[in-house]
Amino acid sequence: MRGIVLAGGLGTRLAPLTTITNKHLLPVYDKPMVYYPIESLVRAGVKDILLVTGGNYAGDFLRLLGNGKEFGLSHIDYVYQEGEGGIAEALGLAEYYARGQKVVVILGDNIIQDDITPYVNAFREQGEGARILLKEVQDPERFGVAEIDGDRVVRIEEKPSQPKSNFAVTGIYMYDDNVFDVIPTLTPSGRGELEITDVNNAYIDRGQMHFDYLNGWWTDAGTFESLHRATNLVKADRDRKDG
Repeated sequence: MRGIVLAGGLGTRLAPLTTITNKHLLPVYDKPMVYYPIESLVRAGVKDILLVTGGNYAGDFLRLLGNGKEFGLSHIDYVYQEGEGGIAEALGLAEYYARGQKVVVILGDNIIQDDITPYVNAFREQGEGARILLKEVQDPERFGVAEIDGDRVVRIEEKPSQPKSNFAVTGIYMYDDNVFDVIPTLTPSGRGELEITDVNNAYIDRGQMHFDYLNGWWTDAGTFESLHRATNLVKADRDRKDG
């Protein structure tokens, strides 16, 4: 199984901080943001990791992360995304690395409290298809929102004005290698990007989407408000464990 951390984009919502660096290198409490998804993968036993980045500061990741020794890895692979073609396009760049393997994908600005090992193990055992993690939120209109019928996800709608549930799709996605056949069939959205929601809906249409409810807190860190929230959550969690 391969791990993929998506850390591209320009991070314009965090300007002017991102004028001089990639947003995933900004600090969340006492670590660079990108450390958290890498640590989540390593904790779940995923030791082959590819980092997808882009923009003018891609080389800073190599200077920071090196070969991954700090995380107990023998190496980290890197690939460069030109422009902002969307999450699904960034994932497609990993085909050379992960074809023939299952993948666990984490957005580089997603930070969670949970150990994802149980979810990854469930994905290992499920056979083909995909698996996503859902979290109940107060502002679902900011996210991809799952319409749920019993133990089934019926559809995912991106940033709906009238959400069909309060369950957001977190930035943690698990796919079999058929994902690399799905991505080339996608049509760019109105903002000119290949959307990960369309990938997920393709698996739903095939009857191959599984899901779990994420325990503990989850946040992205892509705005000033959410970056501040992420820092406070991490600090509170650290204080609780140390106390």
